[in-house]
Amino acid sequence: MRLWTKTVATAVLAGALMAGGVAGGLWTGADRAYAASTASTVNGVINVTGSGEVLAKPDIAYLSIGVQSEGNTAAAAQKANATKLNKVTQLLKEKWSISADDIQTSQFYVQPNYTYNEKEGQKLKGYTANHTLSVKYRDLDKIGQLLDEATKSGANNVDNVRFSVENPSTYEEEAITKALGSAQSKASAVAKAAKRGLGVLVSVTVDGGEAQIFTQRENAMSKSLLDVAGGGTEIQSGQVTVKVQVSAQYEMN
Repeated sequence: MRLWTKTVATAVLAGALMAGGVAGGLWTGADRAYAASTASTVNGVINVTGSGEVLAKPDIAYLSIGVQSEGNTAAAAQKANATKLNKVTQLLKEKWSISADDIQTSQFYVQPNYTYNEKEGQKLKGYTANHTLSVKYRDLDKIGQLLDEATKSGANNVDNVRFSVENPSTYEEEAITKALGSAQSKASAVAKAAKRGLGVLVSVTVDGGEAQIFTQRENAMSKSLLDVAGGGTEIQSGQVTVKVQVSAQYEMN
C-alpha cells in the first residue's frame, strides 16, 4: 500500500488536470476511467474512491500445454507420458527457442481408473498420467502455429491461452492519473452539493498497492487440433485491462 503526502498528491492532481480535463470525469478513445460510488464527509473532509482503467495491447502469453497417457500400470502410464513430454519439450526449446526459464510444470499426476458394475463392483481398469506445462511466449502472432506443432508432437491436453502485459508499471501511471481524476470529480460534486468549495488533496492511497491486470483468455482446447478443412489454429490476442483504484481525501473550503 502506498500513501502520498499532501505535497506530492497535489502535484499529481495538477498533472491529472493537465492530462485532459479530468475534472469532468470523461475520457474518450480506447482508454476508460470511471469513479467508484463511495464518498463520505467527516469534519469538513471528503473521502472518495476513484478507479482508472487503461486498455493495453498484451505482450506476453501464458500457454497451458499438456500430455496425457494411459497404461495398465502406473509405471507404464508414466513412462508413455514421459516420452511424449520429452518430445514436446524438445520442440519448444529447440525449434521455438523458448528458454527453460519460461517452461514450468504446472500440474502432474498419475491416477487409477476404475469401472463399476453390479456384478463385479469396482474394478481397476488402468492408470492415467498427466503432465501439464505452463509456457511463457512473447511472439503472439505465432501462437496458433506453436500450438499446432505441439499437438503434432504429442500434446493432447491444450487448455487455454492467457494474454497479459509483462510490465504493468508501463501503464500504471496513466491508470493512477485517471483514477485520481475520477476521485477528484466525485469530490467536487460532493463539495458542490454541500454548498462548499473543494480544497486541497490531503492524501491518496493506491488500494492494493499496485495495478490489477484483467487478462484475456482464449480457449484453445478445441482449436489446438487442426480443423477438418486443413487450416491452422488462430488465436486472437485482443486487449487486456490495467486497473487502479485509489482512496483520496480532500479538504472542503
